[in-house]
Amino acid sequence: MLPNGVFGTGISAPYPAGDLSDLSAILNRVEALGVETIELPTFAMDLVVGGRIRRPHLERLKQACAGRRVRFTVHGPLAINFFDDPARLGRHFEVLEASLEIAAEIGALHYVLHSGLAPVAETAILEGAYARQREWLARAGEVARGLGPLICVETMFGGHEGKVHSASPARLAAELAAIDHPYVRATLDVSHSFLRNGFQGGDFVADIAALAPFANHLHVHDSFGRADAIWMYHESERLAFGHGDMHLPVGWGAIPWDALIDACTFPAGTVFNIELRPRYWYAVEECITATRALAARARTQAVPSAA
Repeated sequence: MLPNGVFGTGISAPYPAGDLSDLSAILNRVEALGVETIELPTFAMDLVVGGRIRRPHLERLKQACAGRRVRFTVHGPLAINFFDDPARLGRHFEVLEASLEIAAEIGALHYVLHSGLAPVAETAILEGAYARQREWLARAGEVARGLGPLICVETMFGGHEGKVHSASPARLAAELAAIDHPYVRATLDVSHSFLRNGFQGGDFVADIAALAPFANHLHVHDSFGRADAIWMYHESERLAFGHGDMHLPVGWGAIPWDALIDACTFPAGTVFNIELRPRYWYAVEECITATRALAARARTQAVPSAA
């Protein structure tokens, strides 16, 4: 824990092989970077099969994680979506329950869950989706209360063609306030929010500041907030144009990090987790240094105990 109340800086681990045979080596490499937390991409580990935990595979994960000085966070399946058709929401919840149990068994602090995505539609239809999400997230909060990890709902940017709806950071803050559950908090993905703002417009800094008090978890990576709207052959071309969800090292893009840190107050214990595209891991130490500097400047405040 830093003196200002931030838990520390973390980074998402690269994807392991399907049999997890290289996971220990991956975690050794990441731990050697000196971060306080490692985010595990359990959505890419074949740990859940048809809604049920694959126990032998979970044991391999637990063995790879055991005995380390770092703490863990988890990013569960990206496809869980409580804006989906009501007929499928039970299936989403089944996968979420299994994934939360996995997170609990490795002692994860936080479990990252994507916020809802839905086709753009008339207001009444979208408000119905929000109502369903509130109901299912409240249920999920009770599961998390019994297991331990906080559910941290991540800001998304939807589509750049105006066809997919996602909550703004301020709207997600209002939804979490309405749910009012100590185990349902936010993952503020700053770059996702910047991309949404680049397409939808609005006051980016004020929008982020509205969600910050709920954001026990941050996803930290950079971008230019520009739609990925031009066909490109190579990733380096996307870098040249500054388009899309790039997952760049902090400082490479156009996010106004200093203004955000000055405007925001986060919950005590928040984690600044870096999500760096594998292509840019040659700059990982530079990115950690920049992120640590942001974390050290952040303001925090105590929140009610999640009991």
